[in-house]
Amino acid sequence: MENQPSSDEAGGNGGGAYQEAGVSIQSGNELVNRIKPHVASTARPGASATIGGFGGLFDLASAGYSASPSLIGAIDGVGTKLMVAHAMNKHDTVGIDLVAMNVNDLVVQGAEPIFFLDCFSCGKLDVNVAEAFVKGVSAGCREAGCALIGGETAEMPGLFSSKGGTYDAVGAAVGAVAQGRTLLPDKESMEVGDVLVGLGSSGCHSNGFTLVRSVVEKAGLSYHEKSPWEDTDRSVGESLLTPTRIYVRSLMGVASQNLIKGMAHITGGGLTENVPRMLPENLAADIDVKTWEVPAVLQWLRSTGKLPNEEFARVFNTGLGMVLVVGKANVAQTIRELEAAGETVYTVGKLIERTGEAGCILRNMHLWS
Repeated sequence: MENQPSSDEAGGNGGGAYQEAGVSIQSGNELVNRIKPHVASTARPGASATIGGFGGLFDLASAGYSASPSLIGAIDGVGTKLMVAHAMNKHDTVGIDLVAMNVNDLVVQGAEPIFFLDCFSCGKLDVNVAEAFVKGVSAGCREAGCALIGGETAEMPGLFSSKGGTYDAVGAAVGAVAQGRTLLPDKESMEVGDVLVGLGSSGCHSNGFTLVRSVVEKAGLSYHEKSPWEDTDRSVGESLLTPTRIYVRSLMGVASQNLIKGMAHITGGGLTENVPRMLPENLAADIDVKTWEVPAVLQWLRSTGKLPNEEFARVFNTGLGMVLVVGKANVAQTIRELEAAGETVYTVGKLIERTGEAGCILRNMHLWS
């Protein structure tokens, strides 16, 4: 169930002095009525996803967990990609981003995302904007198979600007790992020669947007003009708002068959910092960057922004949203099943003995230039 908007945590009838001070409870109530069908569309076994209670309920037994599972939580935001959404007045795709950034962090640990909560904070509540945002959150939840069971809409004039519909959003997700299943990464099973498999990204995802906006501004581009990196008629802003890919269903499919030893979600810090997080201290990732295609938007950002290759690899995903550790015997089946699930799959490297501080070695970065 999704909680009622707080409107600065106060009561009242939505009019009079409180409304003159900048908070409209009437707008909050209107939003609740408008988002009901979006939230309800995320219902799944374990949660009805209805609006109106003081807290969200999830029944693990009804979701198929007969014995107490391990629960894993994640919390994240969308960052300054929201500023592109503000500029384009397009707010549904960043709702998908909010879900993606959380559930992708859960699935790499082998957890099934089961429920999600969001917080939408603004200076003046624009019901149309907030509804579009929750519609996107609901779409992301449906794609990830988790229920939207709670939320907060906080109208806080004075803390946020009341002009231009400015808002921030944070989300949290909880995932479950059934008893008897191995939590990932399974570092003890990793060994020299294990294969690194990469899954293609949809573009920038939701990281590095402070740099993205800087490069776009210095290039003299408007978000509303045609994108210089695409052959379509999409604008700069529309292209940049491509949502973060959600990998949950495809990865849960191979993880449930014990085909994966570890997974890394490539977010802030890029390959350089995220891949080592899934590895034991004695192993390093040996990755050849010529083995996958860098999306056009990322190529343009690197070239136009004159980014050193090392910084490019640390700020952006460079075209890989996930990197997996797979034993040699399971590589063919893993690739086959991931491709059948709609993923673009690359064999990008292998595990080697770690001889220095670097946990991720990127070869042939000069080819990016």
